[in-house]
Amino acid sequence: QVQLVESGGGLVQAGGSLRLSCLASAGRTFSSYTMGWFRQAPGKEREFVAAIRWNGVNTYYADSVKGRFTISRDNAKNTVYLQMNSLKPEDTAVYYCAADRTLALSVSIKDYDYWGQGTQVTVSS
Repeated sequence: QVQLVESGGGLVQAGGSLRLSCLASAGRTFSSYTMGWFRQAPGKEREFVAAIRWNGVNTYYADSVKGRFTISRDNAKNTVYLQMNSLKPEDTAVYYCAADRTLALSVSIKDYDYWGQGTQVTVSS
């Protein structure tokens, strides 16, 4: 069982930046998980944002955030990050961290086995 706890959300003006963190209680197995970030805006379905493989090298981004967001991980700290720059009002959502036990770099919600409770990001115009 893996527990994920997100932090770093908040209120920011358009054009600003935030860094989200996700701490995993997975012990030494954290380094074997693909980690992903998803988000869900009010009235919308949860959508993929970014993912990173166990090695910290292979990443994948949704087109809507490419060039603005950066996903990274520190396996020694059991933590994955999402650096969000040039934020837009349409980035407003609850952001969720998720862990996938496979080696795939998946964008599908159904492929992720563990989820955090989410952290709210609000971008004002």
